[in-house]
Amino acid sequence: MKLTLISLLLAGAVAQAQTPNFKEQLIDSEVGIGYGLATADVNGDGQIDILLADSKVIVWYENPTWKKHVIAEQLTEKDHVCIAARDIDGDGKCEIAVGAGWNPGDTTGSGAVFYLIPPADRTQKWEPVQLTHEPTTHRMKWVRNRGGRYDLVVVPLHGRGNDKNGEGDGVRVLAYHVPKDPRMEWNTTLVQGTMHKTHNLEIIPAPNGEAESLLLAGREGVVRLDPTDDGWKEHWISKHPKDDAELQGAGEVRYGAFAGGQPYVVTIEPMHGDKLVIYTPKPEGPKNGEWRRHVITNGLVDGHAIATHDLLGLNNRQIVVGWRAQQKIGKVAVKLFWTTKEDGNGWQEAFIDDGGMACEDAVCADLDGDRDLEVIAAGRRSKNIKIYWNQRN
Repeated sequence: MKLTLISLLLAGAVAQAQTPNFKEQLIDSEVGIGYGLATADVNGDGQIDILLADSKVIVWYENPTWKKHVIAEQLTEKDHVCIAARDIDGDGKCEIAVGAGWNPGDTTGSGAVFYLIPPADRTQKWEPVQLTHEPTTHRMKWVRNRGGRYDLVVVPLHGRGNDKNGEGDGVRVLAYHVPKDPRMEWNTTLVQGTMHKTHNLEIIPAPNGEAESLLLAGREGVVRLDPTDDGWKEHWISKHPKDDAELQGAGEVRYGAFAGGQPYVVTIEPMHGDKLVIYTPKPEGPKNGEWRRHVITNGLVDGHAIATHDLLGLNNRQIVVGWRAQQKIGKVAVKLFWTTKEDGNGWQEAFIDDGGMACEDAVCADLDGDRDLEVIAAGRRSKNIKIYWNQRN
């Protein structure tokens, strides 16, 4: 009797933990496009703020009032397109880099990369320092290198002069090395240079002080990149041949892990596609072999955002996915997928936002210090930014 009661109580606790409960808050209803989101402590007050690369402005929203601060405007004639924010010098305040000059149709003269130098009052305009760049600048992240410092890794969409069906030169993914004086020239090294239509990248978590590896998604599939003394070592998670009707490349990519520690990789396929796909290691295959592919859903409409974190207290990483219905008009949404299985099966799903967010980008962070992660999303056609407050506790 006692064991039965305990079992029921435990089952109830697990069920409660697995019931997504988010309360949305609109913090901006006048977004241009909402290309790229980031979260970091901007002003050093110990609270996580929200940053946005919008089409004509770079802004941050101050926690907890969410007051909007414009720190850069119209850095190039064409749109801003991406942002990277991280505390890279240990002073408790983030450094910021942005990408601009967005024109995917111009694979020779478009693109721009800027490092922003903050004023004493970080709510005021920051000084932009323009760096060298490859055309079609599209995504960027601050990545910890083998020396324990941080490089800015920038991923263009296309290779130089590569504007015919994604053929031609590969995309030159570069790591920018921060000089002592950021106004001086930044040296770069090549991270990867053979992929085409490389839409997004992901940092694989590493212990403090250790070098971070990357996942890169593009037309050829998904590759893991590990830094070594001899450059970046490649491990292909999935290769997508040109003549394969099912495998047509990947757009978004994120790293995940199950409760037992087994890693997984999740993608949206193809770029701006309809499929949420998970890859898991093949226990019977070689360690450096390709992983097993499983389609979780094919119900996205122009999928454009993934985030993987433990939002429900399951001790694994759940999947937030958002779609914008930009290329093919339809319903927009943000959904959460979760499972308690260790083999990549048994996924359940629930809406976080059903129709009110044409999701261009989504990130997760603990915004109120309760150790539960919130979801933050930026909408393109919906022209908004929302916080979805996690009500798990």
